[in-house]
Amino acid sequence: MQRGAGTAGGRPGRGSVRADDAEGQGRWSFSSQQATLRRLDKAFAAFFTRVREGRRPGFPRFKGRGWFDTVEWPKDGDGCRWDSQPERPAATYVRLQGIGHVWVHRHRQVQGRVKTISVTRVGSRWYVVLSCDDVLAEPLPRTGAAVGLDMGVASLATTSDGDHLDNPRHLASSAGRMAAAQRALTRKKRGSNRRRKAVARVAALHAKVRRQRLDYAHKQALTLVRGYDVIVHEDLRIVNMTRSASGTIEQPGRNVAAKSGLNRSILDAGWGVFLRVLAHKAESAGREVIAVNPANTSRTCSRCGHCAKENRLTQAQFRCQACGHEAHADVNAAKNILRAGLALRDAAEAA
Repeated sequence: MQRGAGTAGGRPGRGSVRADDAEGQGRWSFSSQQATLRRLDKAFAAFFTRVREGRRPGFPRFKGRGWFDTVEWPKDGDGCRWDSQPERPAATYVRLQGIGHVWVHRHRQVQGRVKTISVTRVGSRWYVVLSCDDVLAEPLPRTGAAVGLDMGVASLATTSDGDHLDNPRHLASSAGRMAAAQRALTRKKRGSNRRRKAVARVAALHAKVRRQRLDYAHKQALTLVRGYDVIVHEDLRIVNMTRSASGTIEQPGRNVAAKSGLNRSILDAGWGVFLRVLAHKAESAGREVIAVNPANTSRTCSRCGHCAKENRLTQAQFRCQACGHEAHADVNAAKNILRAGLALRDAAEAA
């Protein structure tokens, strides 16, 4: 859209793209189009920031109609209206400018005041995502307990109380079906109807894994939030941890296949999804979540504080070379994480 080609209030006037294409661009909400332009500006701003900092730039990828999956309306009532037909209480509708009233299957009651509305496509399904203000917290009764979490691959997480949260490995369990679907996709001719159907099958398998991972994260996070007032976890840099070990032509990496398998296992565990859901549930329930530096938590004895690489005998076995304390390595690390988190909280309160 041309700079300055608009009227008061930001609405485009004569000379704008919308005015010249009334049946096309002019049909849709200008606020939604502005939100899309903000996303584009944000992507390029992040790109130039990475260039200035000397990191791998990653030029923003063009998203055609087959890749552009989300449309956002910054304000309810501006090009989009939630619950647009209140006179029909048996059903919920959302009105989209240029489309009309669309029936929505509402899976739970909306709380607070609807602020922004997004419509996103996942495979062949469409979802309406609401962002609400003035949502009241629902604090849970105090338990007086605190716990530390050590994230892992064998187990999704291990608590300082000695409990292990299972890692269902949803992606690994679906690997066979996904490989078959991917092979079938490669045999299809580009642009054909059969290829589009094959793409939809692959997308549906990935969407199912994503839903399974999110569902499991919600259940485990809810269990922790109900049982503990303070939850301490590692401040993980997952993007850095899952970088490829291939290196460059001048300096090729080592153990590339092993690192690739570890990266796949970390991403399959879904640490990022779990920690994000945990933070949201803890905030709503009035719980406290603390992230601590994970450095040396797996090498330090939780009893005497001795830190040495030799303390970690195997992936699961820990024995302190100074005091002889033996424990499961992940449980020992979780206790160190809990201690570090409580120390941070005490220091913050003292300040």
